[in-house]
Amino acid sequence: MDPKPSGAALLLAPAARGGAAARLPPAEPPRARFPAVDEHLVTPEVTRDELIRGRKVVAAPALEPHAEQQVRLDFLIAPHLQPGYIGTADLITRVNEGSDFATDLSIRKAGLDPATGRRYLEELSFEIVNEQSTRDVREKAEDLVARGVRRVFAIFVKRDGVAEWSAAEGRFVPLAPDAMIEDTCLVRPVPVRALLDGAAAEREVVRALERKGNPEIEAIKARERQVALDEGRRAGLDEGQRAVLLRQLRARFGDVPEARREQVLAASGERLAGWAERILTAATLDELFEG
Repeated sequence: MDPKPSGAALLLAPAARGGAAARLPPAEPPRARFPAVDEHLVTPEVTRDELIRGRKVVAAPALEPHAEQQVRLDFLIAPHLQPGYIGTADLITRVNEGSDFATDLSIRKAGLDPATGRRYLEELSFEIVNEQSTRDVREKAEDLVARGVRRVFAIFVKRDGVAEWSAAEGRFVPLAPDAMIEDTCLVRPVPVRALLDGAAAEREVVRALERKGNPEIEAIKARERQVALDEGRRAGLDEGQRAVLLRQLRARFGDVPEARREQVLAASGERLAGWAERILTAATLDELFEG
């Protein structure tokens, strides 16, 4: 999505409510500072609002560059997921008291987190940046990482580049076009180039499906192996038939001229069988080959 500030400001941080944060029991674990990931400030699939640190942002419909990149991203990542992981598009996550927003694609464990009884928090998050403000993208990344998301990536459409958020540097660090994104939730590394190029994405999807032992890919490979086996068997039969025919020709007509020998070596299948049938009735080599 391409969020745009609406101009309205909702100050929902704990300090703005009279110091509510100060009343939290000090013995609670760090996780208790966060709301549940699916306890929303906005209503999913009803409003197009998001909240970033209390600031209301309208998640506007995507322009063509963003929308096209979204399809490529979803198409590429879904086949790369390890068993036990789920990919989700535009999933709204509550990251803190004042932020409730969606990223374009996220990856999380399947099932429920036993520590919370709710869905797992995302582990990887991808944001497509076209018209979105630099401030929004930066604050989203900071809040996601603070909540516990392991890695946050941004695809900058206008720059035709990909970057990963670095908490240590406080910025998105560009990734080289030939770099690979490796992670435990992926069946194989994802080339950065495939995030930006449709043809490269298609190649990587096939490789990921092969790595996962996709039944249809395996069926195609089995058919190719059978075709190669059949061709090899036919080639072997033809080779044997050529050798037998040349021995018969020498026994019947003596030395075989080089031109006729090459003619035998180039032939296969029905032609070899036809010559083998006529060898006993032909009076000369020319009659055999031209009959």
